[in-house]
Amino acid sequence: MVSDAGLETSRRFLATWLIGGLVAGVSLVAITAVWPEYSPVNIAGKIKKKKKKPVRVYMDGCFDMMHYGHCNALRQARALGDQLIVGVVSDAEITANKGPPVTPLHERFLLMLMVSAVKWVDEVIPDAPYAITEEFMRKLFDEYNIDYIIHGDDPCILPDGTDAYALAKKAGRYKQIKRTEGVSSTDIVGRMLLCVRERTSSESPSHASLQRQFSHGHNQKRDDGGSGSGTRVSHFLPTSRRIVQFSNGKAAGPNARIVYIDGAFDLFHAGHVEILRLARGLGDFLLVGIHTDQTVTANRGVHRPIMNLHERSLSVLACRYVDEVIIGAPWEISKDMITTFNISLVVHGTVAEDDDFEKHDRDPYEVPKSMEIFKLLESPLDITTSTIIKRIVSNHEAYQKRNERKGESERRYYESKSYVSGD
Repeated sequence: MVSDAGLETSRRFLATWLIGGLVAGVSLVAITAVWPEYSPVNIAGKIKKKKKKPVRVYMDGCFDMMHYGHCNALRQARALGDQLIVGVVSDAEITANKGPPVTPLHERFLLMLMVSAVKWVDEVIPDAPYAITEEFMRKLFDEYNIDYIIHGDDPCILPDGTDAYALAKKAGRYKQIKRTEGVSSTDIVGRMLLCVRERTSSESPSHASLQRQFSHGHNQKRDDGGSGSGTRVSHFLPTSRRIVQFSNGKAAGPNARIVYIDGAFDLFHAGHVEILRLARGLGDFLLVGIHTDQTVTANRGVHRPIMNLHERSLSVLACRYVDEVIIGAPWEISKDMITTFNISLVVHGTVAEDDDFEKHDRDPYEVPKSMEIFKLLESPLDITTSTIIKRIVSNHEAYQKRNERKGESERRYYESKSYVSGD
């Protein structure tokens, strides 16, 4: 039997324990009320947050004549981390390793603008080196807190025959993504060089003449590979999965102010980015109509568009200012279309192509104008698709040499490539 003294001791211990617990609980409630940051929930949350350090990944590129292949590479790189930092290679490095860039030095800011506008990019580093040097790699790791350096499965070989990413691989901080099939800057330049490939060395047509040839399809000849530029012309195979990957996946709310802008958006460039940025600022949701290949050809000539409808759609979808696209939008905007998409405002830029358009009987914006929901936007940049084409045509010999060199490396890649998982 338990003695009376022992029972009394147990009762006192239990009472002391209960009172102590009650006092501690009241004290904790009081402290939490005065200093909420010291509550158990907040403290546990902070500890949990501190444990998760964002994974920062780095990818670089020339991004000259930026296209949806670049955007898809950036999308894949972003999926390997939490934050994507992108290095834009300097003009001097591009010239030394690949040939003359299409975007001239004094317009270098345009490339920065283009890369920054890609929805998966968090930060941009200007004037990055073409190859990962020891010094630059240490800068990436120490100053930019980079965890991994990313590149595609196509080899990046320097003029001396070495691998541009050898140091990153040796350091164990390299990850690889799958190259986007069906497009490259070399391929796109090749498409534009088709009209001047076959002229003899004794001919010296003017730039205006070459531009007319490009617009109307004169002198177009192709080699056995389908290219008139000595470059392998690849063909993009569109899939529904790729479109979903590029899409925002969100719909406009019932009360959203939906802004609509349409166009070809061929060779998606900084002029497109800036007009889309302005358009997005006028509402809550930006809907972009992309004209069919047939519509563009009818208005711009048989060599246009350079990029087909699905290629152009992906380039537009990759832009952070775009919420949704209409793939194959009509030339004329109808009342039914405005009602169907609940469009509040239709806009168009002041800078547009001035090629020999076919004359249309009706203004494509007649209906939105009559409804007083049309606005003409002042284009921030005086640059068009024709501007880019003229640069290629004007320097076709330099670009042709560049393409022959790059085309050979691309042929080797396609001949030796193997399946790489991921997309």
